[in-house]
Amino acid sequence: MTKITGHRGARNLWPENGLTGFRNVLALGVDAVEFDVHLTDAGELIVIHDATLDRTTEGTGPVRALSPETRKTTKLKGSDDTIPTLADVLAVLAPSGKDLHIEIKIDENGKAYPGIVEKVVEEATRFGVTERSHLTSFDTSILEGCRKVAPQVARLVSVNKDWADRQGGLAAFLDKVDGLVDIVAIHHELMQAEWDLITARLPLERLCVWTLNEEALIRPWLERGIGHLTSDSPDLALRLRAEITEHV
Repeated sequence: MTKITGHRGARNLWPENGLTGFRNVLALGVDAVEFDVHLTDAGELIVIHDATLDRTTEGTGPVRALSPETRKTTKLKGSDDTIPTLADVLAVLAPSGKDLHIEIKIDENGKAYPGIVEKVVEEATRFGVTERSHLTSFDTSILEGCRKVAPQVARLVSVNKDWADRQGGLAAFLDKVDGLVDIVAIHHELMQAEWDLITARLPLERLCVWTLNEEALIRPWLERGIGHLTSDSPDLALRLRAEITEHV
């Protein structure tokens, strides 16, 4: 049965990467929760998608420049939530037993944050979630760092057509990540276009399709039995999965 992952919590239902969303998405019954981690110059691991504050918060400027004091008072747009730390998020998610997809982000200049992998692994270990976590990235060098620092923690790589083209095509990209990752998460348009190539290389349980938010997109992938499906609207994905399962 396809595992349903709530993307950035469930950003079509609640402000993305906020504690309210993380608490509520657990109540929906998702199998996994995905979220994003940056590292500030002050040494805080904070959960936010973009490398800048502007789109998702009431603040502005690069994430890395955020002080702990300012973070505690900077609200997410449309919410009374403030920007959470990784520890804040893990405190909510760890007791749930759900799988965690922890995306390690890059800074506003497209560079990896020095030491972020070690810090993320340290927090995941402290909260006892390493055995049900995937460390994720588009950047294979970050994932290679994850393997070096924490070979026992599973890894997931994300790819879309643009990113695959930069790597010399999807076949070359799959060669590059062979043996490096446990799950390959592929944008739905690329997955559809290259289905035969992909399924000749990888079993369904190692494939994740993203990010699907409409019934017309979600249903066919559930019917195919894809291993993992990521959605901003996991409530819809869960309902459709239940309908399909009932009629099997």
